[in-house]
Amino acid sequence: MELKQAIIRFNTLFISVYSLGLFLTGCSGTDTLYPGAANQPSGNIVKIISSFPLTGSSVGQSQTIVNGIKQALDETNSTLCNGKLKIDYESLDDATAATGKWDAAREAENANKAVSDSNVVAYIGTFNSGAAKISIPILNQANLVMVSPANTAVGLTKPGGEPGEPEKYYPNGKRNYARVVPADDLQGSAAANWAKLLGVKKVYILDDQEVYGKGLADVFEVTGKKIGLQVLGHEGIDPKATDYRALMNKIKALNPDMIYFGGITQNNAGQLIKDMRNVGMTADKVKFMSPDGTYEQALIDAAGKDAEGVLATFGGIPPKQLTGAGKTWYDSYKKKYNAEPEAYAAYGYEAAKVVTDSIGKVCKNDRAAIRDAVLATKDYKGILGTWGFDANGDTTLSTMSGNTVKNSKWEFVTLLDAKAK
Repeated sequence: MELKQAIIRFNTLFISVYSLGLFLTGCSGTDTLYPGAANQPSGNIVKIISSFPLTGSSVGQSQTIVNGIKQALDETNSTLCNGKLKIDYESLDDATAATGKWDAAREAENANKAVSDSNVVAYIGTFNSGAAKISIPILNQANLVMVSPANTAVGLTKPGGEPGEPEKYYPNGKRNYARVVPADDLQGSAAANWAKLLGVKKVYILDDQEVYGKGLADVFEVTGKKIGLQVLGHEGIDPKATDYRALMNKIKALNPDMIYFGGITQNNAGQLIKDMRNVGMTADKVKFMSPDGTYEQALIDAAGKDAEGVLATFGGIPPKQLTGAGKTWYDSYKKKYNAEPEAYAAYGYEAAKVVTDSIGKVCKNDRAAIRDAVLATKDYKGILGTWGFDANGDTTLSTMSGNTVKNSKWEFVTLLDAKAK
């Protein structure tokens, strides 16, 4: 009997406390500031979440981005505003073992997790532009700023992509997204201009039918035609095909100087290269060029010996080629991690520095104020140079690079002027 009465008293107390909690939450006025938040912000803690593909072959590239973010946070000792604020950081994976690459459902899960934790004031990511299309609107409704070190699809920030872009990603009517890399309208143009400088006259264009890959291939085609390249054809591939020999034999019959592939490594770029070489389009006869979605060790691993001579554009400057503050960062990264940073590590670091600097200006857990501070970044002296965000949230940097595989390693070839005619 005493046990039964104790249980009744416990249940009554639980219901009373729970009801009081609901009442206090409802009266706190924070529902509009943190829509969907599962808890209220801690006064002295702010949190940064990142979202990158950490499962599958992208992990090598993505882990160096995460390393860059950690490096930036370590420099502040994870505190800001004279110790007033402590920074927590959580790295999330937006890829799944089933897909071997980023996954839309997982990215949505990550974005919703960020929104629901009221201590989260910034989201660094994503790597893939398709993933960004999922997360930007979710974060936008919560006034949560998102800074990408790698997204390049044009339509995320400005017209030129799909109908309704970019407005459809910003349901609350105010921008919350910025990126520290140039967009595809610049990279696609730079690639076409570089192809012409390399003596290419006839090109066949392929893409992986994703937002990023097709967008780049389309820009390459438009620019290529403007500057006199003969486009022999343009088609999307099945990224799950076991081989592309029939496709490559068809292309070979057209006698191209180059195949341009708009896409990512994880959509079978390695197999494309293998089958291209296997049907007789050797590196000395037909060039293969792709964008920075393949500018990673994973492509070399996938294509093996056939990767030799492959060309890739990169929406920036490789880590080893950085100078000044960039060189200091590069040396520091190698010392800290005892490894070579992949292409986007510097951009992960720079994104994190912009975020922490903006939090340091606001000095409180205020998502909207931190968002505004990030987007107001101008004349920022970082490891990439002096730059800022324009009205669309795009970086003012436009210098890019051309790279090639030599002796099973990526090697810098030349700087590219993205605005070259």
